[in-house]
Amino acid sequence: QVQLVESGGGLVQAGGSLRLSCVASGRPGANDAMAWFRQAPGKEREFVAAISGGSTYYADSVEGRSTISRDSSKNTMYLLMNTLQPEDTAVYYCALRRGLIISTSPADFQTWGRGTQVTVSS
Repeated sequence: QVQLVESGGGLVQAGGSLRLSCVASGRPGANDAMAWFRQAPGKEREFVAAISGGSTYYADSVEGRSTISRDSSKNTMYLLMNTLQPEDTAVYYCALRRGLIISTSPADFQTWGRGTQVTVSS
């Protein structure tokens, strides 16, 4: 059974950068899609970015200032976020979906990490 553990969150000033990591134990399939979601207080969980095979996909809110990547040799996925803004403040979750197809819906992902808090101060 695959387990996901996020790290790399923290407090950062507006305009700063963070790199989040998600380590997968239990040897996820090389062709499984993985994604980042985030949830701010009082809001629904929303899609941030996804990666599957050689394809990546970003939410409009982060495209152009974020990069998702995956190191299969380390079973680790990353999310580099630049030019962070207070509206990026949320708990960021790593998720895994069996199969190649990228989805932006949380309901399509079977495995979740516990999240890492990102707080951006103005």
